[in-house]
Amino acid sequence: MKLVFATNNKHKLDEMRAILGDKVELLSLADIDCHDDIPETADTLEGNALIKARHIYSKYGCSCFADDTGLEVDALGGEPGVYSARYAGESNDSEANMRKLLDNLTGKTDRNAQFRTVIALIINGEEKLFDGVVRGAIAEQRMGTAGFGYDPIFVPEGFAESFAQMPAEQKNSMSHRARAAAALNEYLQTL
Repeated sequence: MKLVFATNNKHKLDEMRAILGDKVELLSLADIDCHDDIPETADTLEGNALIKARHIYSKYGCSCFADDTGLEVDALGGEPGVYSARYAGESNDSEANMRKLLDNLTGKTDRNAQFRTVIALIINGEEKLFDGVVRGAIAEQRMGTAGFGYDPIFVPEGFAESFAQMPAEQKNSMSHRARAAAALNEYLQTL
């Protein structure tokens, strides 16, 4: 089965290819010659994932899926949430985003958080949503250099190391994206 993953993020594409394996031929936006800037204007993860998937399906006619991921910190009322990638500004600067988050948690004892991914799938015009969550906590400082985004400051429940300290295979087996992808994959097996 061929599916387009509506992303320009190479890290996400590699991670999703590793998770889905060879059951699905996963195409990138570049593979379909899509260089559109798809605005993420919704105020929910579900809304942004649907905006991207609907854009690709309507313009290119390809079965596709898109995701949106947010880091939701309990002590900050769920921030940065849907604004995770641009928490410190429109430049999508991971370092600045982490600094802002750590600054906003200064003096707070509750560091509980969760990563949540929503995947919106469109096949033959039918839309489905899949959700994946991993609970954890925000570290006091950066730990590790692997991964991307907030991985160096997110420590999943039951572990002492951050996502950025884990081998990619370990992170991919338990991540929020892995859990959403597993639900997507389970659905795809029924088709």
